[in-house]
Amino acid sequence: MRVTVVCVGKLKEAYWRGAVDEYSKRLSRYLKLEIVELPDEKAPETMSPAQEDEVRQKEGLRILKVIKEDAFAVALAIEGKSLSSEDLATFMEEKAVRGVSHIVFIIGGSLGLSDEVMKRADFALSFSPMTFPHQMMRVILLEQIYRAEKINRKEPYHK
Repeated sequence: MRVTVVCVGKLKEAYWRGAVDEYSKRLSRYLKLEIVELPDEKAPETMSPAQEDEVRQKEGLRILKVIKEDAFAVALAIEGKSLSSEDLATFMEEKAVRGVSHIVFIIGGSLGLSDEVMKRADFALSFSPMTFPHQMMRVILLEQIYRAEKINRKEPYHK
């Protein structure tokens, strides 16, 4: 299985980069992982709804350019479906059994994902009704993918 994580924004702090590096290393035993980091759109602190939409549109175009046509796209969105760790493991296993060889997880910028990206997504996944910083979300996502791989292989992992 090939997994790509497309994310808007850079990891600024060393501790986030360290955590991403650690989970990337762990995941390399199970799948081919690629992380595509796209620049976020520079925006003022206060914006009108139209300006916010423009930022989402510009970031969305960057996202859409890197998603391959044959990839199964999973958008991380508050309004998406919540899954337990076990359900995510089953979800990923079922995709592999059904011939999906490439899953792309999409993490938007601080204003979320554009409508176009949500329309391209094959599935919307919610980790919580809360909002998380994109840097933290990247680590949480990688940890959950790693946990899913461990579950699917019936290998021990802390609960």
